[in-house]
Amino acid sequence: MKVVIIGAGPAGLTATYQLSKQIGRQVESVQLYEANSYVGGMSTSLRLWNQIVDLGPHRFFSNDSQVNQLWFEIVESEYEMVKRLTRIYYNKKFFYYPLKPLNTLKNLGTWEALRCVASYIPYKMGLHKQDTDTFEGWVTQKFGKRLFNIFFKTYTEKLWGIPCDELDADFAMQRIKKLSLSEAILSAINLIDNKKHKTLVDEFAYPKYGTGYVYQKMYQKCVEMGAKVYLQTPVGSIKIDKQKVQGIVLREGKFIPADIVISSMPLSLLVLQIPDLPEQIRQEVAKLRYRNTILVYLNVDSSYLFPDQWIYIHDKDLKTGRVTNFRNWLPTLYGEEKTTILCMEYWCYDEDVLWQMSEDALINLASQELYKTGLVSHHTKVIAGKVIKLHRSYPVYFKDYKTILEPVQDYINKIANLYAIGRYGAYKYNNQDHSIMMGIKVVENVLNNAQHDLWAINTDYDTYQEKGSIKEHKWI
Repeated sequence: MKVVIIGAGPAGLTATYQLSKQIGRQVESVQLYEANSYVGGMSTSLRLWNQIVDLGPHRFFSNDSQVNQLWFEIVESEYEMVKRLTRIYYNKKFFYYPLKPLNTLKNLGTWEALRCVASYIPYKMGLHKQDTDTFEGWVTQKFGKRLFNIFFKTYTEKLWGIPCDELDADFAMQRIKKLSLSEAILSAINLIDNKKHKTLVDEFAYPKYGTGYVYQKMYQKCVEMGAKVYLQTPVGSIKIDKQKVQGIVLREGKFIPADIVISSMPLSLLVLQIPDLPEQIRQEVAKLRYRNTILVYLNVDSSYLFPDQWIYIHDKDLKTGRVTNFRNWLPTLYGEEKTTILCMEYWCYDEDVLWQMSEDALINLASQELYKTGLVSHHTKVIAGKVIKLHRSYPVYFKDYKTILEPVQDYINKIANLYAIGRYGAYKYNNQDHSIMMGIKVVENVLNNAQHDLWAINTDYDTYQEKGSIKEHKWI
């Protein structure tokens, strides 16, 4: 059996690794093709100014035993547990996330806090009903209109570029789940266990040399076990005959035969390149949208700025949506360096002005916005900047997107031996653990005929995302 995997992100690399352990020694049996010169996808790490940074903030947590076992198998003892500290920047003040009663009360003021509670009570009592199929309706039902406007609306609309009433509730159910205002308050005063909600995980495992260290090691192990990994080798299309996959065609035109194809390339690109694609499917898949990310790294002349790993920016006057401080992860990232690297995140579509801006213009914008937040004093110098643009980094959960996605999924399911996995490949807003799980489960389907529904991962929340934590592993 010859298996070809497209894409060396967490999902594709995991599938390659799992296959390599079982059939990788057979000649040319496992082949991985990656368009970029590096592995890890959005979970890669890079060196800037003699320090290590990720593509924005990444953390690992999972209660799934298979996922944790694989992660520890790869990273071994080269990790530490990190205490999470994140805050929300709103109205020129910083709110702890998860909420802390005294901090929230102080920042909002007693009158505003009472108004938030008063706004929530009618929804809690069932007096006001919302369209809970949208993000705005779902969150308002859980927190009330006033808290929705304060802590959810601005950041969410920056991230997705559409109004919250046009965003599907799936994003809220995935990221906020069953948490409500009452639970948040009880959690804040330690009357319930806040670790049952992924958004509230207060400790996570982190590799000593960046998130990408995991996937670099996984890549090396795949090669050692016999897998053939081809970097800077983009795939052009999939070859199909009689509803069965025959192999792939590289962008350069070379045909690579395969019995199985596992794809983590963007779902829309995969489907649109299928020969003789039905017009209805073509029209549906063309409606799927991806959001771009612009990362602006700033090297700031200070060894201490603020204590958070990252901060959410809920301010309409600032275009940035999140600021990551890599000085607050692990000392192994910065070593002897005395500066702090911050990452300012911006999100946009291809047609937006931001996406067309030059590197110098983006660095200037990020620097000015950083000073406006008050996180950095105007007397503290930004020494250097670096811009990285990530195309199609987030699948957009626009309202009723599932009615468009489902016929596309059904079409893929009818093509024998073709599997779509990963954040891009499955059109799922995955964390690392979801993509790793997809890689594990697809190999069980391929080798053991396990019949896992791969589309259900990161959809069936109770089954796949019931809790979110990871306990420190003891090595002997």
